[in-house]
Amino acid sequence: MSGLAAGVRLAQYDKKVCILEKHSMVGGMNSFYRQGKRNFDVGLHAMTNYAPKGAKTGPLVRLLRHLRMSWDELSLRQQLGSSIAFPDVSLQFDNTIGMLESEIRDKFPSQIDGFRSMVAGLVGYDQLGLGNSGGSARDYVKEHIKDPLLVEMLFCPLFYYGGAREKDMDFGQFCIMFRSIFLEGFARPFDGVRQILLRLLKKFKMLGGELRLRTGVSRIVTRDGNAEKIILEDGTELRARQFLSSAGWPETMKLCQMEQESRELPPGQLGFIETISVLDCQPKRLGHTKTIVFFNDSERFSYERPDGLVDVRSGVICSPNNFDYKEPLAEGMVRITALANYDRWRGLNDEQYRLEKLRWYDRTLASAVRFVPDFRANVIETDMFTPLTIQRFTGRVNGAIYGTADKKYDGLTPLKNLYVCGTDQGMVGIVGAIVSGITIANRYLLVD
Repeated sequence: MSGLAAGVRLAQYDKKVCILEKHSMVGGMNSFYRQGKRNFDVGLHAMTNYAPKGAKTGPLVRLLRHLRMSWDELSLRQQLGSSIAFPDVSLQFDNTIGMLESEIRDKFPSQIDGFRSMVAGLVGYDQLGLGNSGGSARDYVKEHIKDPLLVEMLFCPLFYYGGAREKDMDFGQFCIMFRSIFLEGFARPFDGVRQILLRLLKKFKMLGGELRLRTGVSRIVTRDGNAEKIILEDGTELRARQFLSSAGWPETMKLCQMEQESRELPPGQLGFIETISVLDCQPKRLGHTKTIVFFNDSERFSYERPDGLVDVRSGVICSPNNFDYKEPLAEGMVRITALANYDRWRGLNDEQYRLEKLRWYDRTLASAVRFVPDFRANVIETDMFTPLTIQRFTGRVNGAIYGTADKKYDGLTPLKNLYVCGTDQGMVGIVGAIVSGITIANRYLLVD
């Protein structure tokens, strides 16, 4: 998403742009695929940073303005309402901070003033991801909120939708994620992620951009502190004045044969599995009305790489059906995400891998139905991905969706004409990735 958005932005100013994509489809960690006669989204549970039509500020408004797109082109549908579910207490929230504030006032009355002061301290923070990390987010939250359970509940959605570091996140990342989820909220394009990708692709090609699919890069050749040319996997050489990589920091430095710089920001360690269940009815018919449920089965929330293949004590349950559609989607669907261990999955042989996917699909659903109505009897088709799937199709080391724990907020590399955008620049999610591509293109590649 970040590379495609940067390509559109540069082509708008008559730059000659070529996008190289190793896979057969653009999108990276926010793409789609077809299985049988069904389209499945990859990555997208919901777009964060929702802004209503006519809004004047916010990341979504900014990206529409810079890419010269209309709000209607995205056909956004707001969430119906989501929740954070822990033992004996849950917090409901929607696309207004008022509902979450009301829930905290009712269920954690002694913490409401601290919550309000915490939120006030986040307003106006740079949403472009170019600011300082600012230290520990947990330390900041604990200055305002004294109830440990509420602290864990507030972090649960933020970690699952953007946490690259175990147990904590940078203050800057926290500000971006809190705002995107709780102050702006969730929406979904009518046709899913393909709607955004196809719009961006069409715009890029109309502007004269060149896209090469199934085109992997084997090496970036450097000379005198610059990137000189790219060697493709088939041996073809491409030269350019400037290069922009959304492959990730360690992945990009490895292409440059810069091992020491690669270790400067080590690969992320957090992987995930996701199950996809197609139902024979709408989830609402079974009593499942929430758009997204972030769950955890104890008062302590453990956001770290599990010792085993998967940690099903916590997770995310999302139904694409439970957005504000006037006409319901054709089929019901439930997607569940949980933490996973890349090394454990990599250590399996093919037969073990197949069997463990089946086993953990069942275990993941068994854990999830403690928090939503049991839909297992209505499942008619399934799929599941693991950290190995992510690595295979995106090249991410360890299958780490959120990349390195430490971010390269300025987008600079040791090479004068090579920049990074996307996840390792500090922006996650669809809107974050697009804003990252626009921001880095504006800051460095359009200044001349």
